[in-house]
Amino acid sequence: MASTPDELTINYSEGGIDIVKELDKEVLSKGAWTTILFRYQDWEPRKEAYSKDKYSIRRYQKRNGEYQQKSKFNISSPDQAKQLIAALTKWIDD
Repeated sequence: MASTPDELTINYSEGGIDIVKELDKEVLSKGAWTTILFRYQDWEPRKEAYSKDKYSIRRYQKRNGEYQQKSKFNISSPDQAKQLIAALTKWIDD
């Protein structure tokens, strides 16, 4: 388990294959509750290739010195990411 936000990752390997490959991350908030935006790819066995980039926002709670994932929201496509950006920009600029 991770004890700092920098140690948190969504990398996941199984049978010597990286099933989830983290490409980048942005720590949005730190503290007892930490929020991180991840950029990642999934391994697609039928295609024997990685998916297009995907994004996930995850919240972690620190208890007894260790971070535990409490919630996540996966952004399923670049179009959905753009819609999210547009909505937030509109609300912030209003």
